[in-house]
Amino acid sequence: MSEPAKVVTACILVIGNEILSGRTRDSNIQYLATELGALGVRVMECRIIPDVEDTVVATVNEVRRKFDYVFTTGGIGPTHDDITADCIAKAFGVGISEHPEAVARMTRHYGDPALFTPARRRMARVPHGGVLVDNPVSVAPGFQMENVFTFAGIPKVAEAMFQSMKHRLVGGTPVLSRTVRTNLPEGIIAEPLGVLQKRFEDLDIGSYPAFRNGKPSVSLVLRGTDDARLVAASLELMDTIRKMNGEAEEFVQ
Repeated sequence: MSEPAKVVTACILVIGNEILSGRTRDSNIQYLATELGALGVRVMECRIIPDVEDTVVATVNEVRRKFDYVFTTGGIGPTHDDITADCIAKAFGVGISEHPEAVARMTRHYGDPALFTPARRRMARVPHGGVLVDNPVSVAPGFQMENVFTFAGIPKVAEAMFQSMKHRLVGGTPVLSRTVRTNLPEGIIAEPLGVLQKRFEDLDIGSYPAFRNGKPSVSLVLRGTDDARLVAASLELMDTIRKMNGEAEEFVQ
C-alpha cells in the first residue's frame, strides 16, 4: 500500500495599489504557482492586497499561521509607498534596520557613493532576524522571515529571487496532471464528469471551456498524486467522450 501523500501548502500575497487599480498586470502568481507546484508545494490561496499597513500586517499574520509557506511580492522598493518590509517587521514584532550584507552588496553595485542615495538605502533595510534572498538582477535583496519570503514586485526580479532561494523549500508529494481536450460542450459532458469525480474522489477534476481555431473546446484537467489513478480516470473519461460521439485528445503535464 502506497504511503499517503505529503501535502505542503503555500499562499501568495501580491501587495500593491497598482495591481488593484488595474494599472499594472500581475504575472507573479502564475509564475510562482507553476514553480511551486513543480517542487511539490501546493498554492492554496492567492490574495491581492493594498499598500495599507494594517491590512498587510493582519494578512501576513493570518496566512503565515495557516500555510507552510507564504510568498509576498511588491512593496520593497525605494519610494514612500514601499511599506512591505516595515509591515513584515511589525507582523513578527521585531525592529527593522539596514542589513550590513545588503549595504555591502549595494555599495559595491553602485560604486559611486552619490548613486547610493538615501532612497536606495531603504532597500537595504531588513526586519531583524531576516535572512537575505539574493537578487541577481538588481542587487537589492529580498528576505526570509521564518516561513515568509518577501520578493520584489517586478516579475523579472521576483523570478530571479525565487530561483535563488528555492533550494530552501521542502516540498511534498508532487501533484501530477493530465488533460483531456474535447469538442463536446460543457453542458453535454457535465453529468458524466460529475459521475467520474465521485468515482475518483482522490483526484481533482476541472472543466475549462475555451475557443480554439474559432471553435468551442473544453479542457478537462485531472490532477492528483497517484499516476495510476490518473491514467485510469483519463482512460475512462476518453472512453465516455467517444461513446458520446465526441473527440478526445490527451495531454500529459
